[in-house]
Amino acid sequence: MTTKRDYYEILGVSKNATKDEIKSAFRKLAMKYHPDRTKGDKESEEKFKEIAEAYEVLSDDEKRKMYDTYGHSGVDSRGFDPFSNFSNMEDIFSEFSDIFSSFFGSGFSSRGRTNSSRSRSSRRGEDIALEVVITLKEAAFGTEKTVEVSKHSTCPTCNGSGVEPGHSKETCPVCKGTGQQVSRQGFFTIATTCPRCQGSGEVNPHPCHTCGGKGVIKDKKNVKVKIPKGVDNNTKLKISGEGEAGIGG
Repeated sequence: MTTKRDYYEILGVSKNATKDEIKSAFRKLAMKYHPDRTKGDKESEEKFKEIAEAYEVLSDDEKRKMYDTYGHSGVDSRGFDPFSNFSNMEDIFSEFSDIFSSFFGSGFSSRGRTNSSRSRSSRRGEDIALEVVITLKEAAFGTEKTVEVSKHSTCPTCNGSGVEPGHSKETCPVCKGTGQQVSRQGFFTIATTCPRCQGSGEVNPHPCHTCGGKGVIKDKKNVKVKIPKGVDNNTKLKISGEGEAGIGG
């Protein structure tokens, strides 16, 4: 029979530790041994389970009192189950979700899945920066310059969708449209971005023949830049709508 380690020793705190000290110690250890960080290492999973069990007892006033008085038998043999609140081991996240979210972000759910909306394939176009050289006279009185801009423009064939006209995107067969792949590591359920659709939940079996499915094409365009009088050296001027085209809408 394996002898259980002292719960205070597991968390590295004294028997007089406050609730905040216990919670802080658990947070640090959970961050170190969480399966998301240890990539399925079985020893680390067992360590994490041990840490969680210690915290479950020491963070509860009644269970802690029984443990301080009777040791492990106080919580094992007197009607207390360290994980009595959990229908299965995954539910440990429900109890500690506030702690996990502090280092996995607010999107981390009580069962180890991210709650944030799945990423889409669309993204905003990049800004384009160009340097225009003018004379002192042009700087003093203002001028208008025509500059050639090499940029990505919305594909005229698919109108930016990346899909060949007459076809449409389909639900990803790997993640079934969720944008995530869910796997189990021990008693944890881990969700990761689907490698097939990159989180969009859709695949494009019929990419546009013009842009290759990107939704944008490389293009050159002449843009007129109005330079106001009295500009200083290194002045930055913004021209709305003349940056890179966004991808996927």
